[in-house]
Amino acid sequence: MIFKAKEGGKLQTVMIVHGILGAARNWRMFSKRVANYMLEETPCQYGWRMVMVDLRNHGNSATLPGLKAPHDIPATARDLANFIEAEGKAPDVLIAHALGGKVALDFVQNVTAGTYGSAALLPKQLWVLESPPGPMTSEKAEGDMERVLQAVQPLKEPLPTRKWLSDKIVELGFNAGLAHWLGTQLKRINPDAEEMEWVFNIKECYEMLQSNRRLDYWSVLENPLPQGLHIAFVRAGRSERMTPDEGIERLEAAASKHPDNLSFHTLPNAGHWLHTENISGFIRIVNPYLSKLQ
Repeated sequence: MIFKAKEGGKLQTVMIVHGILGAARNWRMFSKRVANYMLEETPCQYGWRMVMVDLRNHGNSATLPGLKAPHDIPATARDLANFIEAEGKAPDVLIAHALGGKVALDFVQNVTAGTYGSAALLPKQLWVLESPPGPMTSEKAEGDMERVLQAVQPLKEPLPTRKWLSDKIVELGFNAGLAHWLGTQLKRINPDAEEMEWVFNIKECYEMLQSNRRLDYWSVLENPLPQGLHIAFVRAGRSERMTPDEGIERLEAAASKHPDNLSFHTLPNAGHWLHTENISGFIRIVNPYLSKLQ
């Protein structure tokens, strides 16, 4: 999905990569808020083109042919590289949330190594939101998502109704808010029936999550970064995903060693879903950096 904040003239492109069980559509309001704010900041210069992608096994990509196993972070990063190649140019900014952050770091690693060929280009900025770069050791590192995927895998499709799923999720020990959100991740099999199916591929998403938990991208950050690329990590102030156990001090040390290429920020008054909980606060963090693109 693409949203243009301004027609005509030069457009800066921001590409957004969601996390596990997310979707491009979840980022539409965030994209509009960021684009409109930046448009007001630079009214006579540039517009902002917001590109939201669905990762493999999610949203509109869940039924795409050709996205074969393994369903892991490197394969998903290759998908991203293929999409960017089809776009014809690298985005100016890449924003990646949770599992999407690992996908983006794998992409950077492979572009830098030349794995994707000489035509693959890096963005000018990469924003990694709520995504520890190393293996996840904390039981809270993936929140309820791992338990959710384990719980729903045995449920056979089609599912009778959204309410049936909501009641079942609560019965399995999850809270009502999560049960309601899961209900939004269903679609009708046909308009004339109440039976539902998931908008993502459950088994394959679980494989992606396990890959996310295992992989380590510290080497991307602790070695010199490619010239012209700045990577910014953002941790939500109320986060249970990016804890001291997940390398906050190590990130701060790496940022102090490479201040021109790496930064670390904490967004107050927000939990893991920071793109819905404190958009204004995120804009205040990102604005000075996006303004440098002008």
